[in-house]
Amino acid sequence: MDIVGTAWAWPWWSIMVAINIVNASVCVIFFRRSKASSDGGSIYMRCMRIMGLIFIFVAAYRSVFVSRYLTQMAWFDCIANSSLLIRILAIFAELSFSALIAFSMLRLNKDVPVKRFRPGSLVSLVITKSPYILVFCIFTAQFFATAGLITKSRLFFAIEESLWFVGFLSILPLAILQCRRMFTIREEQAIQRQVLLRRFATINLAWCAIYCSYAVFFHLPFEYWSAAIEQLETGVPALRSDFSAVVDALFIVNESKDYGDWGFAFLLWHSAYFSVCVWLALFMMQGPRMLPDGRDTSSTP
Repeated sequence: MDIVGTAWAWPWWSIMVAINIVNASVCVIFFRRSKASSDGGSIYMRCMRIMGLIFIFVAAYRSVFVSRYLTQMAWFDCIANSSLLIRILAIFAELSFSALIAFSMLRLNKDVPVKRFRPGSLVSLVITKSPYILVFCIFTAQFFATAGLITKSRLFFAIEESLWFVGFLSILPLAILQCRRMFTIREEQAIQRQVLLRRFATINLAWCAIYCSYAVFFHLPFEYWSAAIEQLETGVPALRSDFSAVVDALFIVNESKDYGDWGFAFLLWHSAYFSVCVWLALFMMQGPRMLPDGRDTSSTP
């Protein structure tokens, strides 16, 4: 396959769409199973399944309309694949994804509390507040992402991605503490009741460690901040500040499917977004929590 040209596009797009059709189907099954579970009516479970549904279906939408040349649906495609429309949908999806992680971490703190740390201490502050810091960082990042899309400012995109890094870096210590806490429990009955929390603690720590490493060693310095500095030095591409920039963001879409235009980093991120991130959301939408007993697995696969 000639990945230098355009031959890569259709196989990649077809695989991503197929994966997301399956993901959306599984999401519906998990959504219904969550509602039918013994505690499916709780606020926590309702929030988790709704946020999971939002993220997974936005990911499916984006996988279909990732490029105009890959859909080619005349005027409908121009609207459906609007960069600004997709950015608006991404706001809900990204906030849902961060909230899924934050709610799961807060629930783990509630179900398996830590008693050894003095209230008001730095460790106690990390345990209780870092999930809120994550959501705040992702919420703030949405303003920079939207502004960057409209104005074509790479500096705004660099700040957006930096906020993502700060958000996940802030919960990394808690992720380590929670994983360590879960695996110091030895009683068989407790392990059976905490099976969802143990899985979440392991997966969340792996995700935070991989994401933070990827961001600090490649994503931020070599992709976003280098591009931002280059734009500041050269003025290319030119910044936009008038109302026509909003109109262009709404109606002008990415029509390239050339590998050289998209690049490895773009494909890596979107491939992970359309697969790994969705699988994480599928797990978390089931509500990691303490089960009534070891046999109650009504919301597990």
